[in-house]
Amino acid sequence: MKPLKKWKILKSKLVVDNQWCKIRQDEIELPTKQIIDDYFVNIRPDIAVILPITPQKEIVFVRQYRHAVEEILLELPAGAFSESEDSIVAAARELEEETGYVADQIIKLATLYDNPPKDTNKIHLCLAENVQQKSKQKLDITEDIEVVLIPITKVMELITKEEICVSGTIAAIFLGFNYLSGRTVTE
Repeated sequence: MKPLKKWKILKSKLVVDNQWCKIRQDEIELPTKQIIDDYFVNIRPDIAVILPITPQKEIVFVRQYRHAVEEILLELPAGAFSESEDSIVAAARELEEETGYVADQIIKLATLYDNPPKDTNKIHLCLAENVQQKSKQKLDITEDIEVVLIPITKVMELITKEEICVSGTIAAIFLGFNYLSGRTVTE
């Protein structure tokens, strides 16, 4: 088996550059020496996703409209953050902004690539136990969010029924449940 090689970027330019969307067009040379002159890459900020669990063993979800897929989805609180912000700080901020809930302690479960063929960002998955509602939501102009509390015992059924179907949310749930069961992520 021959070793894999990285692609070589010959040229690169931003073709869309605004606050909502950045797209880079790369001219690349494949390891086979073939040239592709229009490989488009979405430059996206990292995202923090938090699995917040109340003392009553309910998970704090958010339900909101997602325009790209034109669906109202049930997912965990999450949001983008800048490179200068720590992922745990971002997770805590997004939890409070979207739900009004706060956590005394947040742990990081994992960092995953979101869509590596086309997107530059990572998803940082976090867990918070014993979250408490302390304030009202502080929503952005594009957010209309319903807070939904779901007992932990019902979550797997909702995944199976495809009522919970956002990949970052499902990854956080599985890794969080694994962590809570006392096993490490690498076992």
